[in-house]
Amino acid sequence: MKTLDDLLGEGVSGRRVLVRADLNVPFDKSDPTVISDDGRIRAVLPTLVALRDAGAKVIVMSHLGRPKGAPDPAFTLAPVASRLGELLGAPVVFASDTVGSSATEAAAALLGGQVLLLENLRFNAGETAKDDASRGAFADELAALADVYVDDAFGAVHRKHASVYDVPARLPHYAGGLVVREVEVLRKVTETPEKPYVVVLGGSKVSDKLAVIKALLPKVDKLLVGGGMCFTFLKAQGHEVGKSLLEAEMIETCAALLAEADGRIVLPVDVVAATAFSADADHEIVGVADIPAEQLGLDIGPRSVALFNEAIASARTVFWNGPMGVFELAPFAAGTRGVAEAITKIDGFSVVGGGDSAAAVRTLGIDESGFGHISTGGGASLEYLEGKTLPGLAALES
Repeated sequence: MKTLDDLLGEGVSGRRVLVRADLNVPFDKSDPTVISDDGRIRAVLPTLVALRDAGAKVIVMSHLGRPKGAPDPAFTLAPVASRLGELLGAPVVFASDTVGSSATEAAAALLGGQVLLLENLRFNAGETAKDDASRGAFADELAALADVYVDDAFGAVHRKHASVYDVPARLPHYAGGLVVREVEVLRKVTETPEKPYVVVLGGSKVSDKLAVIKALLPKVDKLLVGGGMCFTFLKAQGHEVGKSLLEAEMIETCAALLAEADGRIVLPVDVVAATAFSADADHEIVGVADIPAEQLGLDIGPRSVALFNEAIASARTVFWNGPMGVFELAPFAAGTRGVAEAITKIDGFSVVGGGDSAAAVRTLGIDESGFGHISTGGGASLEYLEGKTLPGLAALES
């Protein structure tokens, strides 16, 4: 695929460049106008700065949340435009629509070196339409705004959406620096990981990670399982898990995976069990064989952290996706913190697989420079590791 470097080499001064970014940032629950984590905005800055400094007329587009194909003030990108302007050190023009008069007039008025952000792509039903014609019609309007297309939204490349899949078929297209880096990193941990190779998986459900577990299990030396998903594995081992998260329909699958792994799947040996899903709930550290019937596990315990850290310490490659517990609540953050800090200390290459894991790194104040790479695309990263064809990457390669 052609890259941003190729485009810059060709020259972009005065050309309108349509950049698909992933600006789907979280907002503060107490103030929906305040961005709580601007990591995804920062991630696309190198591409935007390179284009701006080369004299391009930069038109940025992104989705935010899941509006239902129509304008919804709760999902406006206006606060993102403000923050992007702060980070760029120059005002960002904001269009109040995606392909309407505001967008077309703003795009036409752009000068070289200026940046425009369109309103939320998902305010138009054509963005996520299953129907090729509907999606294509929206893509036609987006493509008409620009001369060139750059995709730097790795977090969206697994979606067959108009801005990701259809627009590049209508314009000369290039992969942004972020997308190029993500593919390089994921190819490395998929095809040529240096051994020992340890994968750390957390999160809520086994079903969400089943495909990636099956894809990675033949390649890894150790697969460490924490988070809510560990309780289905523990149940498969014969433990009672109280009121902990459990996917009963996945118990037999977990038992089969444990048998196949032949000791390479490592489960917690203790957990932090609480009387309720609350930071104020009574809680205690118990062995996995002693989880009280009326309690639920909300984090891995200290002996589990030590066990996981022992496996991580010897690794030359680590891929981590999913927190070890409910890290947003202080009493249940120690497991995630302990494992994350251990990963930063390895003598090798580490990848944080986006999503909640990346959010945990920033929320817990862990030094990001301690990781080899922090992905911006949780779902995209997992689908890549599963071996799936990602529509956005296929479009760039065509």
